[in-house]
Amino acid sequence: MMQLARCGGVWKLSGADGVGKEIEIAMLWVEGPLSYMEQLCAVSFRDAGHSVRLYHYGPVDNVPDGIELADGNEVLNAKSFLTHGRTGSPALFSDVFRYHLLKKGDRVIWADTDAYCLRPFKTETGHFFAWESAQHINGGVLGLPADSEALDQLLEMTRDEYAIPEWYQGRERAQLEASAEAGTPVHVSELAWGIWGPHAITHYLQKTGEAKYALPVQGLYPVPFKHRRKMCFTSKRERIEGFIKPDTYSVHFYGRRIKQFLAGLGGRPEEGSYVHSLLEKHGINPEAAPVPPLASGA
Repeated sequence: MMQLARCGGVWKLSGADGVGKEIEIAMLWVEGPLSYMEQLCAVSFRDAGHSVRLYHYGPVDNVPDGIELADGNEVLNAKSFLTHGRTGSPALFSDVFRYHLLKKGDRVIWADTDAYCLRPFKTETGHFFAWESAQHINGGVLGLPADSEALDQLLEMTRDEYAIPEWYQGRERAQLEASAEAGTPVHVSELAWGIWGPHAITHYLQKTGEAKYALPVQGLYPVPFKHRRKMCFTSKRERIEGFIKPDTYSVHFYGRRIKQFLAGLGGRPEEGSYVHSLLEKHGINPEAAPVPPLASGA
């Protein structure tokens, strides 16, 4: 029988059935306090029986019991830090970080801090990802074996911050080539959102044939982006729960966007809503780790 036990500050599976089968969940939080949303996601994996390692580069507050902190420089030097030009989001750095992590890791699955675990993750091949839509495989939850050809190509692509994505064609490619020839190449931070994330992941997984391992949409992204706000309303809870199927492993909260929305609601989801029910389930106190308030003019 497997049991959840605390060992060295980390909650792990114990017992004969768990030996050699554990998958570690790796996350990244650059620095600063976790809100109750990140806490909820981290402890959901802990409570499902996974060990959880949260990488960081600066001080982090509000870390729940059973979550192991680790220096992000062990995976990728902070000198490589990149942010998106329009939003200032660290998503580009996070994309590169997870590829380096998976190349170095063994039995590791990456999870964004806005992925909520419904049941333990498992994989026989090391591949663990899902379609988010008919067009894209998302990398919010990503498992790739170290010898994955797609992983090698993702790492190769992200070494050049001015590389033109090989899937760009026609006028789009011609414009970027003209800029490069004129001595003003376009930096990745000025390209479309998700260029090193879902766009690249989808392209290389399809190119190498590894897309065949992708779970269907309901596997990891059952609640569509357009319905994310409904997770915070009591009257929509039944609708949200209807998206979740027996083969669903996790729910994606679309963290930055939903936290902005929650801040506008006064910082907390409605009592009885889907998110509220999960906070109660895991014993998370929203008042102890509030979401950041809306910036002036937001």
